[in-house]
Amino acid sequence: MTGVTVAAADLGASGGRVMAGQVSDSGITLHEVHRFPNEPVTAGGTLYWDILRLYADVRLGLGLAARQFPLASAGIDSWGVDFGLLDASGALLGNPVHYRDARTTGVPARVHAAVPAAELYTATGIQQIPFNTIYQLAATPTLPHAATMLLIPDLLAYWLTGVPGAEITNASTTSLLEVRAQAWASEVIAKAGLPPRIFPPLRRPGEIIGPVSEPNGPGSPGSPLPVIAVASHDTASAVAAVPAAGPDFAYISSGTWSLAGMELDAPVLTAASRAANFTNEAGVDRTIRYLRNLTGLWLLQQSVRCWPPSSLDDLLAEAARVPRLRFVIDPDDPVFVPPGDMPGRISAWLAGRGEAVPAGPAETVRCILDSLALAYRRAITEVQSLSGRHADVVHIVGGGARNALLCQLTADATGLPVIAGPAEATCFGNVLVQARALGAAPGDLAGMRALIRSTQPLRSFTPTRDSTRAWAEAAARI
Repeated sequence: MTGVTVAAADLGASGGRVMAGQVSDSGITLHEVHRFPNEPVTAGGTLYWDILRLYADVRLGLGLAARQFPLASAGIDSWGVDFGLLDASGALLGNPVHYRDARTTGVPARVHAAVPAAELYTATGIQQIPFNTIYQLAATPTLPHAATMLLIPDLLAYWLTGVPGAEITNASTTSLLEVRAQAWASEVIAKAGLPPRIFPPLRRPGEIIGPVSEPNGPGSPGSPLPVIAVASHDTASAVAAVPAAGPDFAYISSGTWSLAGMELDAPVLTAASRAANFTNEAGVDRTIRYLRNLTGLWLLQQSVRCWPPSSLDDLLAEAARVPRLRFVIDPDDPVFVPPGDMPGRISAWLAGRGEAVPAGPAETVRCILDSLALAYRRAITEVQSLSGRHADVVHIVGGGARNALLCQLTADATGLPVIAGPAEATCFGNVLVQARALGAAPGDLAGMRALIRSTQPLRSFTPTRDSTRAWAEAAARI
């Protein structure tokens, strides 16, 4: 393999960054080029993504990267389910609506009257969440005027290249993709009353979308920068970069959301799987990301906003001194979904059940982390049972891999060793898929993971002895 440098644009629910990734036989190195906030905007009572600001920052970051490095390509990943609609001329019909907006309230029941929930799950394998794309589309008044639906990374790639399409790992989050055939679910689309014309051609990770055609775009005038379809759902990129040494692993992609599951060869579409609210999303190389979406560090992020400025490291150190499992909540209760006064909601949730409430930020942080670890425990236990697979280790990737207290609590709660890192797994996965398409990275997932494992710092956490009973008792409280 020869070395190559590519640009990864990674958009999360609270911020984005453009990284330059250098890949060679000796390893992979990331260089942060541009970091920017992702701040939704409320207008007329609707919560929108500021998509033009995000696009401007992606373009700025790619331009900066192209001036600093000899870029061979670029790739874009983001969160799932949200989209923009284009008219017949290719113009955006309106700003994409944020998945946390309330417009889908009551919509799932309406959709299920036409497509029963069991039938929908059998076809698409997707966990029922009120903001899934199928429900958002059903709640979109401009839908009759739409010619094309593009998910967020595909929309940005379209503006860069002029080429529409739907990358399959992100398309699988819509509840509109047939999970076994990995094609648009035409029967579901018809029964839901959605126009088939809006669904663009599907593409897979590693396909070249096209060169940047935007005036003043990144790349030299004589050599426009190619944009490559990566695993454009950020979790798919993160899972591709899990540094597992074998197949018997569970993973937690820990960020604003936590995605806990296992990598499978085929979907699990049983009634028990649907009842447990597990989802089957497409991964790299036709794998299935069998997982449950869990509330993640969103609870901590929102809580920190409500307190006077202080060091997160100091808060975590104080939280580590709080006795374990004094306060536990169900972090997936819908009351915790909207932004706002999270500490107040946590206290109200506990008080409403006759439980003691946290006395300050340190106890609230400990409550959040203990509760997340309990949620991870449930998910890791159930994913093994439902899939018939055993996990020997839990890999935590994403921002939560930096949180040593959360990683240790996860080891204690699950009773499994935890390997934490890399924190930048999404960018590593984005970069490696591009590099592989260019012939500069291993040709399979095992090789890509070995490259990360051999060159990136990882931390190990061993379950604390005699902690199993305490976690089991705490789980029974919620």
